[in-house]
Amino acid sequence: MDGHRPFIVPCPFRVTLEEATMTMYRFISWFVLGLPFAFNASGQPAQRQSLEVFAQLGLTPQQVAAIDEGRPVAKVLSWGGPSEVYVFGAVHVNGSPTTYLRASRDITRLAGTPGYLGIGELPRTATIADLNALALDADDIKALKSCREDACPTASIQAFHDAVNWSQPDAADQVNTLARGMVLDLIREYRRGGNAALGTYRDKPNPARISDQFETMVGRTTALPDVMPELRRYVLQYPSAELPGADSFIYWEKVNFGMKPTIRINHAVIYSARASDRALSTVAIKQLYASHYFHTALDVTVCVADAARSASRGFYLLTLKGSEQEGLTGAKGSMLRKIIVDKTRSSLERALASIKHTVEQSAPTSER
Repeated sequence: MDGHRPFIVPCPFRVTLEEATMTMYRFISWFVLGLPFAFNASGQPAQRQSLEVFAQLGLTPQQVAAIDEGRPVAKVLSWGGPSEVYVFGAVHVNGSPTTYLRASRDITRLAGTPGYLGIGELPRTATIADLNALALDADDIKALKSCREDACPTASIQAFHDAVNWSQPDAADQVNTLARGMVLDLIREYRRGGNAALGTYRDKPNPARISDQFETMVGRTTALPDVMPELRRYVLQYPSAELPGADSFIYWEKVNFGMKPTIRINHAVIYSARASDRALSTVAIKQLYASHYFHTALDVTVCVADAARSASRGFYLLTLKGSEQEGLTGAKGSMLRKIIVDKTRSSLERALASIKHTVEQSAPTSER
């Protein structure tokens, strides 16, 4: 590996502020609907840790009251630099947390939903055949053909220039075959070398080491209750760190959120344990690669039983989403950032409301 970002990063493209804003807005709307799920439940009442985290993150008494009443609240957190976006969201759900546990593992539920062009799990023995449904968009293929080496990762671009006969009618098939092999290479390198194998984004003048970004993001998950230290260690030190009992899997997805269809490779970890005589489950989803917009992203979701209600019926869904994004620095970037963070907040609230409605409607009539 050449020390830069592995796999494919198509050439930069120019868009207006309005186009970029609407693109990010659509992406957020679809992306948050795939929130990971987790729960914290036990036979004994738990402490109201959710209220503690609300205060720690600066939620107002009115926002806390709204959450307790079943209205979703999202807040953009003022953490990190201009390119970093962190948003916390919470809603009280009067339903069974087991719905979330089932959904967190069933990634195929997203196939065919608005915005999703494809999704699939990649086993340890994955081959090119497991990626047959993954294909680059025509505009990305065109960009790879014309991209200059000073704007794109040198090794990846050179591989396409050397291996693809662009004059042939099957050039797109050649590109996709090569790209699928690069996805497998990325995953193999990650399975061997962890975050260090994910390389560096060449975002002049500030190259970004992916491992450093994840270390910052994982450190900030301590704001959520019951994000166990062994899980944080596993996310950071994979594969050298072990996490017995965890369900750890890698999957790909292709989403279309308005302008540029985007391929993402994710590592999901579902982990259950006991702490302080309580059963805990947490889901973390770590983005290993995205073909557009996002350098890194980490989502951690916890569901905390409501001490005032039955653990099987009432719980708080808490989620913390962090990302390092391109295009948010400089004069134009600061304008774009202001619009994006506001859209992020409102879009997350709508997504939480939708999830709450779905879970509560699935409960038996006697439990509603």
